[in-house]
Amino acid sequence: MAEAGVAASERRRPAVAGGKRQQNTERIRRALFDAAARVVGELGYAEASIARITEAAGVAQGTFYNYFASRQDLLNQLLPALGEEMLAHIAAEVRGISGEVEREERRFAAFFGFLQQRPAFFRILNEAELFAPQGFRQHFENIAEGYLAALRHAHARGALPGFTEEELEPLVFLLMAMRSYTSMRYAYTEGGQARRPPDALWSAYAKLMRHGLAGTGPAPGKPQKR
Repeated sequence: MAEAGVAASERRRPAVAGGKRQQNTERIRRALFDAAARVVGELGYAEASIARITEAAGVAQGTFYNYFASRQDLLNQLLPALGEEMLAHIAAEVRGISGEVEREERRFAAFFGFLQQRPAFFRILNEAELFAPQGFRQHFENIAEGYLAALRHAHARGALPGFTEEELEPLVFLLMAMRSYTSMRYAYTEGGQARRPPDALWSAYAKLMRHGLAGTGPAPGKPQKR
């Protein structure tokens, strides 16, 4: 029995060691992504050298190649990785909200909340089309597909009754376009620092979501004209 116990213990050790190695691998990979985000956010893609990124991450330059085939490989993966982080942040913020209009309003606010957490995101996104086109396309597809899947799920359970199945994809891109241009105007100060948008943005967006360009619903107790 003792021998069996020792054998079982020995069999478990590689799994524990493997788990620690995996955790360390993920930690270093995340450190390189975080460092790349900071460097690109401050200096742009063109100045984001491996030396600067590894120095910011606190790892040796040689270690870089254990995780990425090249500088371009990292830059192509950077925006999609941040996009996945953004989607996870938004999903957490809308969890438990059942009404689709309320969920959309919370998604909008969560997007700006993410920009405050990751102020470098906007520059990384805007420069990616030129300096990391593969990553830009992948990010664009990931965001659009995730958004469309969410709206299709909502539509299937009876939400968004005024939209046909074919209108859901155009709706996704309309909503994405609003995020893009409102973030350009309201997410950052003139010095490029992330800021909380004005209350007027939230109220305007809520009115648009709830009442369209009319901006308001019918007066209480008064039937809407047809």
